Amino acid sequence: MSEARYIFPSDWMADPAPHVFGGKIYIYPSHDRESGIPERDNGDHFDMVDYHVLRMDSITQERAEDCGVALELADIPWAKRQLWDSDVVEKRKYYMYFSAKDAKGAFRIGVAVADRPEGPFTPDPEPIPGSYSIDPCAFKDDDGEVYLVFGGLWGGQLQRYRNNRAVFTAEEDTLPVDNRAALEPEPDEPALSPKITKLSQDMHSFAEAPKDLVITDESGAPLLAGDHDRRFFEASWLCKKGGVYSFSWSTGDTHFICEAESDSVYGPYVYKRRLLGPQVGWTTHHGICEVDGKCWLFHHDSAPSGGRTWLRSLKLKEL
Repeated sequence: MSEARYIFPSDWMADPAPHVFGGKIYIYPSHDRESGIPERDNGDHFDMVDYHVLRMDSITQERAEDCGVALELADIPWAKRQLWDSDVVEKRKYYMYFSAKDAKGAFRIGVAVADRPEGPFTPDPEPIPGSYSIDPCAFKDDDGEVYLVFGGLWGGQLQRYRNNRAVFTAEEDTLPVDNRAALEPEPDEPALSPKITKLSQDMHSFAEAPKDLVITDESGAPLLAGDHDRRFFEASWLCKKGGVYSFSWSTGDTHFICEAESDSVYGPYVYKRRLLGPQVGWTTHHGICEVDGKCWLFHHDSAPSGGRTWLRSLKLKEL
């Protein structure tokens, strides 16, 4: 792979979701800031309050252009704090799917709509019914159907849920890490899976109950919870290459970006390779975009901020 380069040094941005709309590259990142909240393992210090949209006329453009604020926390009736990862898909209009905490401290997924890829986006007054956790990735298949993949452990709260129902409360997020880990599978049990669901035709709700997107090893066995170098943690990304579905994710505590493939959008996905090693900072999050026949990996690190994990910068490299 090529060497990575920074594409937006003028502000702190992370968690990029890149797409080509109308011949231009649009990047939908989260917007880091100095919140003054002490750093905690559940991510309270990642207290973002708005989304910007970045644009590049070509992949060789040295710096991405900031199109400005596309959506603000103050304009989302149900959301109270922490505008985390988002993604955008085009289907007649442009639909942004984003994660934020509600009044009870639970992460939910909302949807906002715009007429242009740069926004501004108008949010629905309520989150998507039945939604939970973080890091929504919106994928439009060749037949026009749109799927949402989501989920993230620890601060992302995926470990709260079994069969799409919460099994412990927001207050229990304050438990020490060792106690919370007891609510996750044992190391020799199958790892928790990200979730996948088809979106309804109106794009504002789930058309079905979310299902497990299972990642397996080469023999077809689900990856185990103790397989920290490969098992899912957060940062879902789904795309399609040559008729094959490619799912990539962050391993979280080991900070790898890994890829698996399937002949079905629902999986199971067979582990294939590691795409990126650990970066400076506590998180690893990415998006992949095909431009001019080549695949490009967008991601972030915290090197320009001196390793402050909550102030991250966007990077780009060719796969």
